[in-house]
Amino acid sequence: MKLIMNLAVVLFLVAPISAQEWDPVLTEKWIPVPALVVPGSGTAAPSDALVLFDGSGLGSWESVRGGEAKWLASDGVMTVSAGSGDIRTTQLFGDIQLHLEWRTPAIVEGDGQGRGNSGVFFHEVYEVQILDSFNNVTYSNGQAGSIYKQHIPLVNASKGPGQWQTYDIVFQSPAFTEDGEVVRNAIVTVFHNGIVIQNHVELTGHTPYIGLPKYEPHGKGAIKLQDHGNPTSFRNIWIREL
Repeated sequence: MKLIMNLAVVLFLVAPISAQEWDPVLTEKWIPVPALVVPGSGTAAPSDALVLFDGSGLGSWESVRGGEAKWLASDGVMTVSAGSGDIRTTQLFGDIQLHLEWRTPAIVEGDGQGRGNSGVFFHEVYEVQILDSFNNVTYSNGQAGSIYKQHIPLVNASKGPGQWQTYDIVFQSPAFTEDGEVVRNAIVTVFHNGIVIQNHVELTGHTPYIGLPKYEPHGKGAIKLQDHGNPTSFRNIWIREL
């Protein structure tokens, strides 16, 4: 049997290969042609991005309590107005790439979850935590960059209080059957200040403060920013729909 197998290998190696099989054109694909996107530079968003906040106003946002967003907006920055409530986008989204810049207060007050706390929520229920995690001890699946109460970040890439930080997040929405069964979990990748801290992680459901995660069927949803009582600031927010 071994002799027969060896003979088969020899015959395969010496078998003539046609010129067509060596033709590189066979593995070239010309269609479709990717659309041209002009990358952003500085604070400019890519050419195909939807700008959600560029400092000119809160027109893309509303209060989750109803009516206009009540956060403070000045000098190109919007800041949580404690007690005014969370805000969310007026538009709904599915799979997206999100860029936002955030800053916790320069004057440190409180500790743990009480220090520069906010969050960015996809579909209003899946949270990537925002927190001052520079020399600030709290539970690891609740620090900056965590998928709240589910995934601990790979590293702590936090800058100090009062410094601007960036999140670049790829969020793939969960998918459901008509009967509400989950056929694809939500998947998230997070870059914090240019460093991968969540690498294509799967969510097991929403991200509640109390209780276990679970999925409730939904379609597209808003992006929500959290009022946790701390004057956390935001700027330069844009998305690309995927």
